[in-house]
Amino acid sequence: MSTKEKFIQHINDGYTTKGESIVLGAAILNGEAVGETHIKIPLKTLNRHGLIAGATGTGKTKTIQVLSEQLSSFGIPVLMMDIKGDFSGIAQPGEEKPFITERHTKINLPYSTASFPVELMTLSAQDGVRMRATVSEFGPVLFSRILDLNDTQSGVMSVIFKYCDDHKMPLLDLKDIKKVLNYITEEGKAEIAESYGKISTATTGTILRKIIELEQQGGDFFFGELSFDINDLMRIDENGKGYVNILRLTDIQDKPKLFSTFMLSLLAEIYQQMPEKGDVDQPELVLFIDEAHLIFDEASKVLLDQIETIIKLIRSKGIGVYFVTQNPMDIPKGVLAQLGLKIQHALRAFTANDRQAIKQTADNYPTSEYYKTDEVLTSLGIGEAFVTALNEKGIPTPLAATMMRAPMSRMDILVDAEIAAINAKSKLVKKYSEEMDRDSAYEILTKKIDEAFEQAEEEVVEKRKSSEPSTAEVIGKSVTKVVTSASFIRGVFSILTKMFRK
Repeated sequence: MSTKEKFIQHINDGYTTKGESIVLGAAILNGEAVGETHIKIPLKTLNRHGLIAGATGTGKTKTIQVLSEQLSSFGIPVLMMDIKGDFSGIAQPGEEKPFITERHTKINLPYSTASFPVELMTLSAQDGVRMRATVSEFGPVLFSRILDLNDTQSGVMSVIFKYCDDHKMPLLDLKDIKKVLNYITEEGKAEIAESYGKISTATTGTILRKIIELEQQGGDFFFGELSFDINDLMRIDENGKGYVNILRLTDIQDKPKLFSTFMLSLLAEIYQQMPEKGDVDQPELVLFIDEAHLIFDEASKVLLDQIETIIKLIRSKGIGVYFVTQNPMDIPKGVLAQLGLKIQHALRAFTANDRQAIKQTADNYPTSEYYKTDEVLTSLGIGEAFVTALNEKGIPTPLAATMMRAPMSRMDILVDAEIAAINAKSKLVKKYSEEMDRDSAYEILTKKIDEAFEQAEEEVVEKRKSSEPSTAEVIGKSVTKVVTSASFIRGVFSILTKMFRK
């Protein structure tokens, strides 16, 4: 048997599936695509998470597009965190071009064009479906971790949430939590000390500064009502295709705290609300997190531990999470160990650090007699990648350099008119566009303080009234003064008259 025949058998044995699967492309041997091999990822294992990595311009976005298209075709909804803004073209059909036809001939796969149902979402003031959450939904523990509070500060945060629960004061947005912080150190200081213990103004001052930092990164847009319902991510259109929900994040690249806040809250919300699924034939939802290093760069150790824990547990809910980044070393080891599918596009070796990173990356992949992994990593072309996944039994598949198939949808962004058209017909845009500001901690405490001032003013007026003489007393005293004055004058007049008579 020739080397090529052995290779074909090796790949096909590793990537044969009994159930439904996604086809990524064909394996490459000695720089050439082998059309007799197809790299298939079982739907059954897509909730085991994954990594899509590679240098800028190597084809990561197109790989996500290919995955999202096929997931949608199987009725599996997708949530894509689009940092660079170059993913929206999936809403429009692609265009068959000579280089696409040539590629698909090499990998022995037919090519057709198609569009997919899309919702455009936002965390900021951009047009689209507004995604919000309330402070109360975070709870004191998660909210403290997002603010990177120490144990003492976290304890105060727990007191704040407890006080608001006890007094039925919802914490909806950041102005609510700021108002409570001001209240417990000023007007309500005695009340808090009596029922919950004394709280240091230095501690509340530190917490307030951290909330303001979050607010300046756009947290005031994110926190509030109407809270986003995660069930709205799970929709299927009338043709049975899963919606591709694109969260446009082009305007928050410099706001990592807001991004990590949103991601952690979303994962926590999905984990809490979704029922246990166990071993399912396909995932309920797949998330792609572009520029994943933005989550981890600014995260504290406690926050990283929280993310790692949720990633471990959320797959049992039928949720797949896929991290997209330039260098796989951007992903913490504890999270990287949870990722079943790895798609590694080319890396570039410009410096000694780059070469070291390539060696470490190569060590994360299965060994193969057909590839020198560290060498191939620097020679992969655009739209080519190393792939290893889990088969239906949960066993890692053979390492395969893969020529990836082309997206069926447009490989470019939507224009403004197309974005406006999608938003105009969206039911979710209408549902979440109206801002709500019902009575919450801010309004309740403001009213309470105002009433206290009014009562204090009334008491002062009453005290003044009680200390002042009545009208009759005033008249009586005035009359007495008048009478006394008249008698005095008559006396003086009598004395003077007698003197003149003499």
